Amino acid sequence: MARPEPVVEAPLLELRRISVVGRDRPRLDQLDLQIVPGERVALLGSSGAGKSTLLAVANGSLRPDAGQLLWQGQPPASSGRQRRRQLARIGTLWQDLRLIEELSVQQNLNAARLAHWGWPKALLNLLLPLETEACAAALRELELDPALLPQPVSALSGGQRQRLAIARLLRQQPSLLLADEPLASLDPRLASQLLALLLRQAQAPRALLLSLHRPDLLEGFDRVIGLRQGRLLFDCAAAAVDGARLRALYGSEAEHP
Repeated sequence: MARPEPVVEAPLLELRRISVVGRDRPRLDQLDLQIVPGERVALLGSSGAGKSTLLAVANGSLRPDAGQLLWQGQPPASSGRQRRRQLARIGTLWQDLRLIEELSVQQNLNAARLAHWGWPKALLNLLLPLETEACAAALRELELDPALLPQPVSALSGGQRQRLAIARLLRQQPSLLLADEPLASLDPRLASQLLALLLRQAQAPRALLLSLHRPDLLEGFDRVIGLRQGRLLFDCAAAAVDGARLRALYGSEAEHP
């Protein structure tokens, strides 16, 4: 009897010949990329290289001018329940955090569940403290005191906000974690702690794509993608990123913006 063919799992993210038009040059230029479950991928490049644009395409907030985007083998739905379900599988940690200052910590945490809940429960979240124990557990995982739940985000320190944004990301329970320079404004100790937390979360069936400015933080990543002026300069194992690759990536970028 013939053995059954092994099941090949679709990549969590696939970009095929993606291009995004820019003012003076393409923001992304015919970019190909696949990320599969269990991968922890770092994205390197200087300012203006296209890192934030790539992440915006990956999470569906920016429509490319050319090419094809696939989430778990499927193109993004245009609207409706299927679109909400697709978006619920993708969690993004933005550099500006995008917390809602006027709402409480608990309401911000529950915002991560809106795509799962639907509008009636989403509106109720503005009036009542919902799923308090799940929110408290998310804070404890980031070493935050659950007593912060009723506090407005505006009352938090910078470090507390950073941790809250990551707790919100984890509360979403996405398959694909995207992070845009999440460590840029942190002191070295906190940056190391939060990076370790994100790397721990990116185990199959999840994956992580994280934009970095610091090549010294590549330990723990499986792959590194180097972007320069919207183009893929290299895609290699983290151990293969050497001085020559970094010089090619950063060396004369300031001379050719």
